[in-house]
Amino acid sequence: MEIINGGVTSAIGYKAAGMHAGLKKAKKDMALLVSEQEAVTAAVFTTNKVKAAPVIWDQGIARNGCAKAVVINSGNANACTGKQGLVDAEETAEEVAKLLSTEKSKVYVASTGVIGVPLDMPRIKAGVAALSSLVSQSGGSDAAEAICTTDTFRKEAAATVMIGNKLVTIGGMAKGSGMIHPNMATMLAFITTDAVIGKETLQQLLGYTVEETFNMISVDGDTSTNDSCIVLANGMAGNEEILSGTEEYEAFAEAFHYVLGTLAKLITRDGEGAGRFIEMNVINALSDKDAKVLARSVISSSLVKAAFFGSDANWGRILCAMGYSGADFDPSLVDLSFSSAKGTIETVKGGEPLPFSEEKAKEILLEKEISVTADCHQGVGKATAWGCDLTYDYVRINGDYRS
Repeated sequence: MEIINGGVTSAIGYKAAGMHAGLKKAKKDMALLVSEQEAVTAAVFTTNKVKAAPVIWDQGIARNGCAKAVVINSGNANACTGKQGLVDAEETAEEVAKLLSTEKSKVYVASTGVIGVPLDMPRIKAGVAALSSLVSQSGGSDAAEAICTTDTFRKEAAATVMIGNKLVTIGGMAKGSGMIHPNMATMLAFITTDAVIGKETLQQLLGYTVEETFNMISVDGDTSTNDSCIVLANGMAGNEEILSGTEEYEAFAEAFHYVLGTLAKLITRDGEGAGRFIEMNVINALSDKDAKVLARSVISSSLVKAAFFGSDANWGRILCAMGYSGADFDPSLVDLSFSSAKGTIETVKGGEPLPFSEEKAKEILLEKEISVTADCHQGVGKATAWGCDLTYDYVRINGDYRS
């Protein structure tokens, strides 16, 4: 695998554009992603029972298994908008389909923004028309910018891998800053590849990788109505079909995991109001499943996050979050440590508190990136989750989000 600079248009045969269509006051707010050839597709969506109209539309596209384009708007989630929301999502897909000479059943629609407000369809339609003439291979970054809401920077990643004698590329873009929690988040992610791979294999890989990446992050404990991760594979690299269980599959999966994992961590780094990026490592747990539950519980705890905001090595809150997680572990065996660029400090050994320098702990925890390790000493299970601190700015941003 080779990491490259790029994003959603890095793979062969993809074009994109992003622009200001008037849904937001000034910033780019609509994007279009197009594959030159019809693509195999896979997707995962929010676990929230309240699903936005675009998610309901897109679930049908994913079941069909092929797609040509994705149109995205920010500033309005088209969620909790009743029957009209469903009509608007379908009409948006139809507008794109007409301009691309394809079928509406091959056009994904995604929205993000304020909940409960009908879409401004005249502006959506005008935006679709303008975007269709703007798409280009160099338009990926504009598209990544246009899908942002409270994000402070665009999120892109790309990698290449040799499959046989063919160079295959995977690229992606995502948005997300708040309403981020395991089991998907306000999070839209769009992944493209030029690989030849079957729908079932791609869906299997996506499901597994999402569990290891997007489902291992948390900003604020909220799971959105619009969460979607959509993958397109147009086969234009011309490789032999990637089959599950082969060396080629493992190589492709590594690059795929890198792209999704990078986007997941970028979302967490950009958590609303966040000042610190937190990595929670659980090692030597009874199983990988237990390790995941433990890691996710810690990075989802508001009290843990508040402690990191205050640069407080409050290890008791970490053990507490592990204790109510529901995972099977023995607290009397746990070691805990904190690390950053300023060094490492151990706070617990075999479940017993260790004396440590509060001054040194403060120095370590004042860094922007902090790693916590919990060693359970019970097995070989391991997992890593990512989160951020909880700050005053989070309340400020979300207190006036609609205005």
